[in-house]
Amino acid sequence: MSSRALTACLLLTPTLLIAQKKSKDALSGYDRSARATVLHTANVYVQADGSSPPIATVTPGHEVVVTAHNGPWVSVFANTDSKDDADPDSKPEIEDPDANPDPSSGWIRDKGIVSAQTPNGDALIYGLAAELEAEAAEPHPPKEAASEAHLLYRRVWEYFPNSPLAAEAAFRSADIRWQLDKVDISTLPSAHEQEAYLRPQLYEGEFKRVMKYYPDSPSAARAAFALIDNKLCGDWQGLPKCPEMETQIYLKYADKYSGGPKSAEALYDAAYRQGALVTMYTVDENKKHADDAAKNCQAIADQLRQKYPQSDYTARAASIAFRVRQGIPIFGSDRD
Repeated sequence: MSSRALTACLLLTPTLLIAQKKSKDALSGYDRSARATVLHTANVYVQADGSSPPIATVTPGHEVVVTAHNGPWVSVFANTDSKDDADPDSKPEIEDPDANPDPSSGWIRDKGIVSAQTPNGDALIYGLAAELEAEAAEPHPPKEAASEAHLLYRRVWEYFPNSPLAAEAAFRSADIRWQLDKVDISTLPSAHEQEAYLRPQLYEGEFKRVMKYYPDSPSAARAAFALIDNKLCGDWQGLPKCPEMETQIYLKYADKYSGGPKSAEALYDAAYRQGALVTMYTVDENKKHADDAAKNCQAIADQLRQKYPQSDYTARAASIAFRVRQGIPIFGSDRD
């Protein structure tokens, strides 16, 4: 190769690497600066004229790619969202066909559109997401409140990765999806299998992303706690194997994330399982194992009192340890 050709290759290589990086960063295959979401349900029209019937709608959290402006109208490619990362073998098979509508080209009114260039855009998106999340928790929530909140939180960390709201938004987005999938899976007969591997696993990708990109944040500790769900038994079936195993999982978590937002709860979960084991071993007339579990329960309650004296979980664990000492069953019926 001639020296001129070699020089050209050396000059070109950084350009190619930058181009490759840009293509990986463009999550939807569009210029990041043109991507935006809407904070209300927007009708998409063929022309910049609302007199004709709309050809599609864009709901909060879904994406548009802005291509032009015309007075109070904006030309867009609508619903250009990339699919959520997912393992098809680990998520419920039944999906809402409206969750990922086909992209449509047209015009929407220039209002409620927020992009990475919108001043205070992270707070604007996050605020609506929090509002919808609260509505989703009501007894009779709007049908799409939870899924819209999930998408809106996702846009916060996608558009504003350095925002102080990004870590919390990433966690909340993952948690909403986790809870929705958890409800779906709980309706399956396999949800009650004792072994965790016998039921569909909840998709872990979004929580793991929180832990990867915000490793030392409280959000990462909460994400790691949520992932424990995939390791728990569906039904103890009155056997000590599951609470023994689950105790160790919670104790290991509490040790790794000592002082974290979920550590006191993890210790309480371990104390409860040791209290349940006292009941199980007593029924099996295994006094040695029952006594050991009672000591473990008290030791965990003492640890909670020392490390988290103000936590409700400390009081709850103390109550369990007291009932164990009184011979009151923690698992099953407590009637004499």
